[in-house]
Amino acid sequence: MNNAVSAFFARHDFCLHVDINTIVDALLYDMNNGLRGEKSDEDMIRTWMNPPSKQVANRDVIVIDAGGTNFRSCLVKFDSHGKPSIAFMEKTVMPGVEKELPREAFFDQIAENLEHLKNKSASIGFCFSYPMEITDDGDAVLIGFSKEVKAPEVVGCRIGKSLSDALVKHGWKRPERITLLNDTVAALLAGAAQPETGNKFSSYIGLILGTGMNTAYIQPDIPEVKGFKQQIVVCESGKFSQVNRSDFDKALDGRTVLPGTFLMEKICSGGYLGPQSLEVLQGAARDGLFSGKCAEKILGLEKLTLIEMDEFLHRPYNTNAVIGAICAETGTPEDYDRIYQILDAIVERSARYTAAILSAAVIQSGKGTSGAEPVCIMCNGTTFHKTHGIKSRVYAYLDEILTRRRGLYFKMTAVENDITLGAAVAGLIDRK
Repeated sequence: MNNAVSAFFARHDFCLHVDINTIVDALLYDMNNGLRGEKSDEDMIRTWMNPPSKQVANRDVIVIDAGGTNFRSCLVKFDSHGKPSIAFMEKTVMPGVEKELPREAFFDQIAENLEHLKNKSASIGFCFSYPMEITDDGDAVLIGFSKEVKAPEVVGCRIGKSLSDALVKHGWKRPERITLLNDTVAALLAGAAQPETGNKFSSYIGLILGTGMNTAYIQPDIPEVKGFKQQIVVCESGKFSQVNRSDFDKALDGRTVLPGTFLMEKICSGGYLGPQSLEVLQGAARDGLFSGKCAEKILGLEKLTLIEMDEFLHRPYNTNAVIGAICAETGTPEDYDRIYQILDAIVERSARYTAAILSAAVIQSGKGTSGAEPVCIMCNGTTFHKTHGIKSRVYAYLDEILTRRRGLYFKMTAVENDITLGAAVAGLIDRK
């Protein structure tokens, strides 16, 4: 790395080469505290659910996917062979993103979003991708919102019951069953419900790295639970706080809706990588790392999205993108190089923390000891799959941390429409 960039990072406590094994150890300590009901950053939410013992067949279910900025809803039909098909898909904005909503208005807006699916099934699989405590009847109590959703009155209420009441108010027959889960569980269930031909997996993990970040895994011998030898557990990994935070991370955190929370998510996830990149680039401009006119242009930027920063990493000389256009107009070869190294370092840090989270989940599962039966890691999220270098770096770090050092085997995979499929399965399977 350029000496000036290295010195800049050191001045502002930006830790590029995070020791992954140290973070893994800290995560495992935190996870086990949470499982025992002791103080922990991660919620370690029990789902009272396991993957299905057999394929779902000849069933229909309404699916809701509420998370990030989008709200999706559809009907999923499983034929006699368990093959799913999706119908009546619609996408709109997640309630509470554009403006703050009171509790009743929040659920009324969800009911309005579902009007095209009225009474098409008595079962609903509701993927609600926010921290919540799952109850043993399939409902959930919201612990708190992330991803800048503004509906504080919804915190503490039962999501399924509130939605059921809102649907009846809008002319529905009361649903027989509304099953709550989050996107990590949906990803995990999609992998388990549609296994790859010719493969056998010893366990399953769901990873989300998109607008937010989280993981779910199957915990064996879960403490103090009668009737469950194992159970899917949602970690709420984005809430982990034992992370190295730079001056820029602290400044960005102070401007979010909930400062001091979701510290891992604010370092790693797509919802924050764009603003984080702008914070760091403008800090570098103020510290004199760029030539005069280039620095002025960067300091004049009001926002920077993940797509825009990622475009520079993929194609630095693309003048149709914000950073590329600034460099083409005002930059020097050194400006190009230093901007690239700064943005690449932000991606690198995200990859290292993501690899630590996944490594901890694999180790905690107790599986993957046979190369013929690896742990299946279902990966979801455009940040993971499309952001420059993240996927390949995470794989390389997992190979080193898990397989080479610990003899644990994994396979990273993806399934089309995984969140929709997993939510559909959750809405129909026997919870025990």
